[in-house]
Amino acid sequence: MRISTKVLWLGAMCLGSWITPSMAMVPQEKLAAESDTLEKNTQAEALLPYLPEVEEIGPNPSVPEALLKERFAKLEKEIPLRYHKSSHEFVEYFIYKKAEFTQTMMERMPLYFPLFEKALQKHGLPTELKYLSMIESGLNPTIISHARAGGLWQFMPATGREFGLYQDKYIDERFEPAKATEAACQYLAQLYRIFGDWELALASYNTGPGNVKRAMRRSRGTTFWTIYNVLPKETRSYVPQYVAMNYMMNFGYDHGIYPRNTEFQIPNDTIHINGYIDLAAFCQQSSINFEDLKKLNPQITKTILPDQTRDFVLKVPSVQYTYFVSNRNTIMDSCTRRFTAAGLLIAKVDSTKVDSLGANPSFPYALASNSTSSDDEEEDEMEEAPVSSNKTKKSSHTVRRGENLGAIARKYHVSVAELRRWNHIRRNDIRRGQRLAIYKEVKVAAPAKTTTRVALASYRAEEQPARKDRHIRKRYHTVQKGDTLWIISQRYGLEIGQLKKRNRIRGNSIKPGQKLIISS
Repeated sequence: MRISTKVLWLGAMCLGSWITPSMAMVPQEKLAAESDTLEKNTQAEALLPYLPEVEEIGPNPSVPEALLKERFAKLEKEIPLRYHKSSHEFVEYFIYKKAEFTQTMMERMPLYFPLFEKALQKHGLPTELKYLSMIESGLNPTIISHARAGGLWQFMPATGREFGLYQDKYIDERFEPAKATEAACQYLAQLYRIFGDWELALASYNTGPGNVKRAMRRSRGTTFWTIYNVLPKETRSYVPQYVAMNYMMNFGYDHGIYPRNTEFQIPNDTIHINGYIDLAAFCQQSSINFEDLKKLNPQITKTILPDQTRDFVLKVPSVQYTYFVSNRNTIMDSCTRRFTAAGLLIAKVDSTKVDSLGANPSFPYALASNSTSSDDEEEDEMEEAPVSSNKTKKSSHTVRRGENLGAIARKYHVSVAELRRWNHIRRNDIRRGQRLAIYKEVKVAAPAKTTTRVALASYRAEEQPARKDRHIRKRYHTVQKGDTLWIISQRYGLEIGQLKKRNRIRGNSIKPGQKLIISS
């Protein structure tokens, strides 16, 4: 989905090659690469060019106008499918110039359409909106546009956060098909409530409701076609592209275009992850194809999940799941951290979550201490102090009349995204009397000259040497694009004033790459 005024993005990969249209286009951009970053499928994605001049159809188009009008009328349900020269042009464009892209869309339909249809029905939206993702992303869940819009529904980072899509260095839920589709349904429903017209709502999804309202004021028009000439050029072509794609997915066979390698969802089971895991090592030990794991979990942007991971649902192929269950301890010993930097063993944790079989507890290892530095933190000067560690404490909150997630998050100094994740809330809806789980880190003091030991479930413990550690580390956060002082303060349970005082910040300005002291 796009709020900025850039062109539409369409992924068109087929047999490993890309067709590059002859008209002007904006190049795709990769995620900033790091050594442990999964490579997103954004290489030279073929983009749909601007709408060709309608005169190019000529007096004798290959597809008769009368035939298109008749078929558009048959296909039309809740969303109007009006005949227009521009939609005619795009039908021929998808038949002759972009036949390979059209074929790829046919092949990917079974992979995503059941998910789309279920979500659209849940929200009471027209099921034919499922074709919109083809125009947005070419049904590529990990595509990133030059403007940084991402995923099947092309959410910009800020808009994604607004609709509950969590994003950090390791997880980007814009790439998670189910959650991104849920967010897209919420946004499309919101746009329809604003305009009461599906063609205007679609145009708004591309360019933003503000631009559509300005076009309506300038033209004094009240429909998409009466404001057509004052819309941004790429938005003018957006609705006709949608109409043409709807047509091609229903009548492509009549034009000699067929799917050859149809894609389906990999049957899968789930494991709940708490704490660090090396996914490459996990796949190697579990005999899981790493590419299959990436396809099942496109929201993971690196080859690891960090120490602070809590209740992450990892999908694994069902074929290898039984083997994993039978060899769980051995596999997890090979891909998780036994020791923290403070010398504490990693412990088995109790959890209310269960994995797919229900016979085993959730992921059996989690940090006994969360005092180690993450990738956003680094060591600074060591200070003399008694040994201390952080412990995650669970509490609950009973929703009262009039409360919402934002108010509850502020009360407990956590983020709304964390509340949703802890309680598996997909939308913002909560009800009176509902009990919400809250997780907070609390410091646990220990005698300076003792060593904390925690038993590992599958660990046949050899006597470990006692260790004295009289130092604690400062914790840092590296500012990411889109971060604000409020977001950072909510993440770490701080007051904004505390954060500013520790880092000697006078105003509210911070910049990407800046390191902020979180605790000392």
